[in-house]
Amino acid sequence: MSTQLRSPSRPAPVAAPPPSPGVRARASRWTALWILLAGTFMGSLDVSIVAVAGPDIQRSLHASDAALQLIISGYSVVYATLLITGARLGDDHGHRRVFLLGLATFTAASLLCGVAGTAELLVAARLLQGLGGAMMLPQVVTVIQLQFEGAERAKAFGLFATVISLGVTVGLVLGGALVSADIAGLGWRPIFLVNVPCGIALLAYGLRVLPATRGVRRRLDLVGVALMSATVLLLIVPLVFGHQADWAPWTWACLAASVPAEILLVLHLRRRHTDPLLDLRLLRMPGVALGLLSVTGQTMAWGGFLFTLTFFLQQSVGYSALQCGLTFAPYAVGFAATSLLTPGLPDRMQRRLLPGGLAVMALAYAGLGLLVRDGSWDPAVTIPLLLLTGAAFGLGYSPVVLRTVASVPPANAPDASGLFNTVNQLAFAFGIATLGTVFLDASEAGPMPEAFAEVAFGCGALGVLAAGCTVLLVRRRPATRAR
Repeated sequence: MSTQLRSPSRPAPVAAPPPSPGVRARASRWTALWILLAGTFMGSLDVSIVAVAGPDIQRSLHASDAALQLIISGYSVVYATLLITGARLGDDHGHRRVFLLGLATFTAASLLCGVAGTAELLVAARLLQGLGGAMMLPQVVTVIQLQFEGAERAKAFGLFATVISLGVTVGLVLGGALVSADIAGLGWRPIFLVNVPCGIALLAYGLRVLPATRGVRRRLDLVGVALMSATVLLLIVPLVFGHQADWAPWTWACLAASVPAEILLVLHLRRRHTDPLLDLRLLRMPGVALGLLSVTGQTMAWGGFLFTLTFFLQQSVGYSALQCGLTFAPYAVGFAATSLLTPGLPDRMQRRLLPGGLAVMALAYAGLGLLVRDGSWDPAVTIPLLLLTGAAFGLGYSPVVLRTVASVPPANAPDASGLFNTVNQLAFAFGIATLGTVFLDASEAGPMPEAFAEVAFGCGALGVLAAGCTVLLVRRRPATRAR
C-alpha cells in the first residue's frame, strides 16, 4: 500500500468556506431587486416611448386626433387609476404572483400593440398595458420595504427612483431611434415589440429568483376601488384631453364632478373600519404629507418641462425626434448620478443637501427660461445647464422618496407605495396638462421661445415649493432608522 507524500512547501489546498446564510440572503435580495427594477424600467419606458412616434402611428393607422391622444395617454390614465388597487392585490395575493401576472399582461399587451392593424385595437392594447404596469410597479416599493433595511433600503430606493426617471428619458431616445431606423420596414411597431423578448426573459428568470412575500390577507374594498377609480378618472381625463378638446363643457363637468367623488371616497375610507382600500392615517404619519407635496412639485415640473422642451426643440429649433431625445441625455445622466449617490450619504449631510439641491433645480429651470427667451438654443450653454438641472433634481427626489415611503411601517408599505406612485403619476400628468396648456396657448399668441420661458419659470416656482416642503421634511427623524 503506497502513500502519497506532499512537500511541506506546498500544503494541501483548503476548500473555501461556503458563503454564510446572511451573504446568500443578501445576494438573493439584490438579484430579485434587479428583476423588479427591470420590470419597472419597462413600465416607465412606455410612458414616453410612444410620444415621438405619434405622427407615424397616425399616418399608418389613419387614426383620428382623439384616437391618437388615447394611444399616447391611455396607458398613463389606466396606470395611475389602478396603482393603489395593484398594491392591495399584491398584499392580498402575494407580491411575487401579482408582479409576474402584471409582467405577463404587460408583455402580451405589448405584442398586441406591435401587431395592431387598427387604431381601435391599439387603443385597447395600450389600456391593457396600463393595467399590467399598475400591477407591477407597486410590488417593487413594497418588496423593497419588506426585504431591505437601513443603508441598503436607501440604496434600493435610490435605484428605484433613478430607474423610473431614466425609463422616461430613455423612452424618448429609444423611440426616436427605432422610428428613424425603420427596422425591417416595420416603422413604429418595434417601439412596442422590443418589450416582448425582454418580458419573456424576465418572466422566466423571475419565476426562479423572486421571493414569495405577502402581507396580511384582507378583503378587497370594491366600493373603495370604484370611488378611487372614478375620482382619478374624473380628474385626469379632462386634464389629459382638455386642451385638445378646447376645454369643452364636458371637461369642466368632469373636473367639477371629481370634487364630490373625492368627498365620497374620503367619507367611505373614514367609515370603513376594516380593510379600507387606503388607510388615511398614512397622511398623519410624520413627514408623509410633506414628502408627497415635495414629490408633487418636483414631478409636475419634470412632466411640464419634458413636454414643452420636446415640443420646443422639434417645432422651433428644428430637431428630429432622435436629436430631441438625445438632448435629454445630460439631464438623465445628472439625475442618475446624484440620485444614486445621495441616499448613501450620512443623514446629517442629506439634511443640508436636499433643500439646497431643489433650490438649485428651481434656479436652473428659470435660467434655461431666461437663456431661451433672450437668445437662441445654444447647446454649449444649455446642455451643461440641463446636466445641472437633472443633477439637482436627483439630489432631492430620491431622498425625498426614501423619507416619504421608507419611514412608513412595513404593515403600511402596500398602501404607502400605491399612494406614492399614484400621486407621482397624477403629478406628472397634471404637469403636462397645466404647463403644456400654458405653453401651447402662449405659442399661439406670441413667439415660442417666450412661451417656453413662461413654462420654465413655472417649473422654477414648483421647485421652490418642493424645496420649502423639504426644509420641513428633513427636520423629521432619519428615514433610514425606520423598520
